[in-house]
Amino acid sequence: MVKQFEDIAAGLADEGFAVANDFLQAEEVKAILSLPVFKEMEGLRRAGVSKQGSVHADIRGDYIQWIDPRSAESATQVYLTRLHQLVQHLRQALFISIQDAELHYTVYPPGTFYKRHLDRFKDDDHRRLSVICYLNQNWKAEDGGQLKIYLPNGNEVVVLPEAGRLVCFRSELLEHEVLPATRPRRSITGWLLDCPADLKHLGPIL
Repeated sequence: MVKQFEDIAAGLADEGFAVANDFLQAEEVKAILSLPVFKEMEGLRRAGVSKQGSVHADIRGDYIQWIDPRSAESATQVYLTRLHQLVQHLRQALFISIQDAELHYTVYPPGTFYKRHLDRFKDDDHRRLSVICYLNQNWKAEDGGQLKIYLPNGNEVVVLPEAGRLVCFRSELLEHEVLPATRPRRSITGWLLDCPADLKHLGPIL
């Protein structure tokens, strides 16, 4: 994993984003997908577009469930442990202050999307890095659901949400959007913070 962590750090330093395949292995993805949150959509709720949780389906159509590390299943703990290892590397390689994380399970039903946006709130600048790990097995380009990242130089990066693939990018810098898919689109999505997470009901993740 060290080489992969080095590549992620280099991508963040040079371009503000990084894409890493096989951050989770196929069996690890399968174990997460077997959880009730994905098999029965248990505990999911409509995601909001503000810190207050305002729901606007014309902007964002996904369903989420926040992850509490104190009660997360062993399949999820595998991902949390690997993410913690990545953060340890980024702290040293990039001299970046990361103290905690906010993470949630995410499901986009077919046809839903998230319009172009930044991941920082206007009144809260503590999100340093956005991080997404995809859980979509046998995903093809015609299934849609791509992540489109808009770079400051005017170029665009399009990422297919393939199982096990991790995307990490600077939350305050890169606007992005989620394109509609023809299949349910699943991931673990979140943000690495420079302060303790402001989710009072959850324990610290990192």
